[in-house]
Amino acid sequence: MTLALPLMTALATAQSDIQTTLDTLLSPFDGPVAEAMRYAVSGGKRLRGFLVLETAALFDVPRGRALRVAAAIEAIHAYSLIHDDLPCMDDDDLRRGQPTVHRKWDEATAVLAGDALQTFAFEVLADPATDSDPGLRADLVLTLAQASGAAGMVRGQALDIAAETAQTPLTLGQITELQRQKTGRLLEWPCRAGAILGRADPAPLLAYAAELGLAFQIADDLLDVTGDAETVGKAVGKDADAGKATFVSILGVDAARARAEDLVKSAQGAILPYGHRAATLAQIAEYVVTRDK
Repeated sequence: MTLALPLMTALATAQSDIQTTLDTLLSPFDGPVAEAMRYAVSGGKRLRGFLVLETAALFDVPRGRALRVAAAIEAIHAYSLIHDDLPCMDDDDLRRGQPTVHRKWDEATAVLAGDALQTFAFEVLADPATDSDPGLRADLVLTLAQASGAAGMVRGQALDIAAETAQTPLTLGQITELQRQKTGRLLEWPCRAGAILGRADPAPLLAYAAELGLAFQIADDLLDVTGDAETVGKAVGKDADAGKATFVSILGVDAARARAEDLVKSAQGAILPYGHRAATLAQIAEYVVTRDK
């Protein structure tokens, strides 16, 4: 499927704007850890930040405020990738086609850069520049902590690590639960954040994000089987080598792809109440299952 030019243009604009925002917000920091932080937040799809911008736009939130929130979620995502790549986790050498942070620097710098990006995200959200309403800022901080912490992304990562040494492979239901936490919560939060910024009911956007998150993970599993490292920008085939159960290993390539397409349709159905204003969100749901990296 060829994605519409307006979507690709919007993505490129968002990537540039989010990078500029991150560069500005990180500019006061110096030293090796700060350098590693800036390295870690460079590049990438910016899907999470893009979701903040697009959902906030549904409610006419000023783009400058949304960009700060987009920068915060991208910082959290970057921190999670730094730690995920460490030898004690996935032990990866490549990320976005470049050496991982612990390979370019060392493990201690990588841990500290990840820690600093995590706290930086909450500092940005708590700053009055994000919104004049302290209650709204507190809501952003609370919900991101819930999405990324011990009941969210971290829990999913812990379940993923435990699965590698489990006596029996995970069931489809267990994989779904794992991925709703590990991947899904940080794709759900940007949609919640857009609604928080717009002081709107998040229910339709959360329904959209739940399906989007699973579709995204199935696409990742497919890329691990069918993609190549040069295009994907990281090692492929690692799940199969580790004997890890995935959506693809259980469903097979064709059924997994069909399941992802069904999830996309369901996600698009959830945002029908927003009409044509959600056209880009509908297109981004298709993007997550047609991307090649």
